[in-house]
Amino acid sequence: MSTPVSDQDARALRADLAARVAGEVRFDTASRAMWSADASNYRRIPIGVVRPRDTADAEAAIAVCREHGVPVLPRGAGTSIAGQAVNTAVVLDYAKHCNRILEIDPDARTARVEPGVVCDQLRDAARPYGLTFGPDPSTHNRCTLGGMIGNNACGSHSVAWGKTVDNVHALDVLTYRGERLLLGPGGTLPRGADPLHISTQSHSDAESIPDALRQLGERLGDDVRAAFPELTRRVSGYNLDQLLPENGFDLAKALVGTEGTCVTVLGATMRLVESPPARALAVLGFPDAYTAADNVMVVREHNPLTIEGMDAGLIAALRAHNPNETTSRALPEGGGWLYVETGGATREEAEAAAHAVVKAMKPYGQTGSVVVSDPVRMRALWRVREDGAGILTRSPDGGEAWPGWEDAAVPPERFGAYLREFDQVLARHGRRGVYYGHFGDGCLHVRIDFDLLTREGIANFRSFMEDAADAVVKYGGSLSGEHGDGQARAELLPRMYPKEIISGFEEFKAIWDPDDAMNPGCLVRPKRMDEDLRIFVGMPRLSGKPELAFAHDRGDFGRAARRCLGVGRCVTGSGGVMCPSYRATGEEMHSTRGRARLLFEMANGEVITDGWKSPEVAEALDLCLSCKGCKRDCPVGVDMAAYKTEFLAQRYKNRPRPLTHYSMGALPRWLRLVARVPGLPRALNAAARRPRLAAVAKRLGGIAPERAIPPLAERPLRASRRSFGETGTRGRVVLWLDTFTGHFDPVIAGDAVAVLTALGYRVELPAGEVCCGLTWFSTGQLGAARRVLRRTLDTLRPWLRESVPVVALEPSCAAALRADLPELLPDEPDAKALAGAVRTFAEVLAPHAAELTELADRAGPPATGRRALVQTHCHQHADLGNEADRTVLGALRVDAEVLDSGCCGLAGNFGFEKGHYEVSMACAERVLLPAVRAADPDVAVLADGFSCRTQLRQAGTREPVHLAQLAADALGLR
Repeated sequence: MSTPVSDQDARALRADLAARVAGEVRFDTASRAMWSADASNYRRIPIGVVRPRDTADAEAAIAVCREHGVPVLPRGAGTSIAGQAVNTAVVLDYAKHCNRILEIDPDARTARVEPGVVCDQLRDAARPYGLTFGPDPSTHNRCTLGGMIGNNACGSHSVAWGKTVDNVHALDVLTYRGERLLLGPGGTLPRGADPLHISTQSHSDAESIPDALRQLGERLGDDVRAAFPELTRRVSGYNLDQLLPENGFDLAKALVGTEGTCVTVLGATMRLVESPPARALAVLGFPDAYTAADNVMVVREHNPLTIEGMDAGLIAALRAHNPNETTSRALPEGGGWLYVETGGATREEAEAAAHAVVKAMKPYGQTGSVVVSDPVRMRALWRVREDGAGILTRSPDGGEAWPGWEDAAVPPERFGAYLREFDQVLARHGRRGVYYGHFGDGCLHVRIDFDLLTREGIANFRSFMEDAADAVVKYGGSLSGEHGDGQARAELLPRMYPKEIISGFEEFKAIWDPDDAMNPGCLVRPKRMDEDLRIFVGMPRLSGKPELAFAHDRGDFGRAARRCLGVGRCVTGSGGVMCPSYRATGEEMHSTRGRARLLFEMANGEVITDGWKSPEVAEALDLCLSCKGCKRDCPVGVDMAAYKTEFLAQRYKNRPRPLTHYSMGALPRWLRLVARVPGLPRALNAAARRPRLAAVAKRLGGIAPERAIPPLAERPLRASRRSFGETGTRGRVVLWLDTFTGHFDPVIAGDAVAVLTALGYRVELPAGEVCCGLTWFSTGQLGAARRVLRRTLDTLRPWLRESVPVVALEPSCAAALRADLPELLPDEPDAKALAGAVRTFAEVLAPHAAELTELADRAGPPATGRRALVQTHCHQHADLGNEADRTVLGALRVDAEVLDSGCCGLAGNFGFEKGHYEVSMACAERVLLPAVRAADPDVAVLADGFSCRTQLRQAGTREPVHLAQLAADALGLR
């Protein structure tokens, strides 16, 4: 099954699959590139990808693959860390279509699901019944039940509810040879009791599978009892212990953790557990992680729901990546922490249980503690822990760390001793790793700074892995305690199990898959752990210096392109900003992960061979809104907006560009020319209201015909005087009069001036040209962007020399000056000075909160009321944050609801470009527009970004306001 498939055979296979499968059959270059990696160190190009629409599709796909003699890999969300989700095979991806919850039976506490159901989807559906699905990996908002069954996933609540294997009741499975079986306790379940309503069609060979497995269990029973460690987190190897009579000969549980090497799961009946109505979190500080690990058994005596641990290195990494991060500062003093979650019928009961844990741990080296029961604060603290896997993959200076030795587990009573020895193994091999994990179950997660770019480094990687495996076995542990073996650890299984058990694994697979066609080379007769390493084998080969500095990736675009590790936070349906086009389309190509994979393969040149001219990469980036959401929301800080800018700059170097690059990319230039001609703005507005003239203009500019042309201000603010507030008792500020405020919404600038002068500032407007260059930057016209920015620096130099703050009203301009300017002009001191001088309007006001409250109270109730829905601009979310805005709104006594709506969908020029209208509006309709329509008439819609205001205006909802307008109104200045 490892023989490569020729192009001719692949075409024939694709044709037969397309003829017999109703779902998606993808053998195109882009799909093969995107499905070539998971969240591990490994990369293997698939033959093709099939996304079945139902079980009949899956059966048809398997039958075609069997006829063509090609292997099959069933896959979940592609977040596997050990390499079991990549292979030279036909990938069956169930996530998109086979994702229904068929039934929840609250009395039996079970749920029937299809394999593509996401873990959180099941948990949400079970919540109204007071139930939940116990296992909850850190990827719980995107990992699928099929993937969890394949890997025997666990999560933070395993001390209470166990692994996936402990929560599986029955499985509906299909073998490569076409046998369809319903499995559970005792072997196969009777068809009359079939809770999955599956087809009764099966091959006669299906009858022999349970008999062969029963014989295997009887023959190896004593060896299994002697060799399998007494460990709640044993995930390595096959579950031969489930074949034993004392475990009920449970064939469904025996298949959990087989990593797609035996069958494909078509459906499952999962067990549900009672979920405490209230929860509390006790965070315990210790001098170090060793001390925390030494004492987990004391915590276990209190029967908590969770016992998680973190090392100080994780917190240091978090703060280094995001200096403005505040949640981790709520942790108690210490160098190691335990997160202990407790439950109860009431909040008071859950808190009491948490306090009992704190009290019990005081004699055991505790340096401090905090108990939290507010759900918002608890979620914030949990995010610190859940983002660990991504945060630790990159240091702020671009240093890289990798999985591999990711999740070994030992008996929890020996965990502290194991940690100390593990650190010795790291030191012996000259490696560093920061860890966290499920301390209550003795399971350690770590990312290590392996050198996977050189042969010497890979030899060191292999040597380390062998020594680390021996250390785990010494302490009676399992090579994998959660994520499975895959290619990373399967080769090491003989160090954990005797040869009789290894032979038993081979026989177990052969019973299910005698053709060795299901995910071959994984677990049984595995490939070497140092083969197929995507970083070494796929080391980027693009030549030439990038246009941007890529300071966080040591100036290397290839290094930036491999920043994505595939953890998949971008392929979730809600929460945060990332990734709006994926949420609108559901397509992997339009996720941050999909685009990053394509860029990596473009740099590699094996599958995508056209370099910067690649049509696959261009198609993927076309629907990237450059919202920068990934820069903040992605745990490893993938900055797809910057990558898109670099791609466009390289792709169109010395070549004609799309029309929108000339029209909207150079919009500030055109608006300045218009403003110089008296009466021209009014004439253009009149022309824009005439459909035929507007249609011609939009066609010439590459603008979507569905869009209206925003009306220009007939008197731009640039015609006004140059300073306001002559006394300046609080000092001077420069008002950054951006293109959009000055030419479309000058009233905002007037209100900003009124508020700032009321607070005692002298507000000054530069006489020369200032522009952040964002429209040129986002379209990849970096030469023009640099020229614009150098003129801006020339204009602002007198203020920069005197360290006068620069107040930006448009969030995208503020973000561009802080983040993009240093990337474009990294060696210019004035560029760094301007980046450091920029303040948002809220950042200037926030230090005067008490005075704002006094002034607002004196002014009385404003005309607009004091309730607001807040649409945070996506660039502000990514580069600026909104803590200052929250402070100002609170000081103005505005009851504000900050929407978790993500990008508005307009995103600068994106929503105006031809072909983007539907995606743009789908982004807005996901949360923003329904929330605005549902709001009471007296609720203000606060949108500081011009794009956000334009989207709201053109959607016909209501007139949005800027914070400057809201503040001026609240202070009685309008």
